[in-house]
Amino acid sequence: QLQLVESGGGLVQPGGSLRLSCAVFGINPDYYNIGWFRQVPGKEREGVSCISSSDHSFDDENTYYADSLKGRSTISRDNAKNTVTLQMNNLKPEDTGVYYCAADPRGTLCMLEGILYEYWGQGTQVTVSS
Repeated sequence: QLQLVESGGGLVQPGGSLRLSCAVFGINPDYYNIGWFRQVPGKEREGVSCISSSDHSFDDENTYYADSLKGRSTISRDNAKNTVTLQMNNLKPEDTGVYYCAADPRGTLCMLEGILYEYWGQGTQVTVSS
């Protein structure tokens, strides 16, 4: 059974860093696009970053970042641990939210459209506050 488990959230001061991890069980995540999404109460869910399946080679860059995190975050795979991590730096209060990782089985370049993702984790809370 496919399962995604997020970890690494917490309380951090503005300007700080967090490393979120998405552990994937039941599938080889190399064959899936993995995305990170953020949910804030009262707002629509926002896609923040994704990494495309490593099963294919693409001419284009296989990672994508929303403008809100571009330049402050890095998404990567750890194939040995079946995890996808999202390193976030210079965090701002507006980065606060519940962060979810999700898996998209399409073998194409990843996109930050939640409807494309079939499998979701339970989320991890990130709070950026002084």
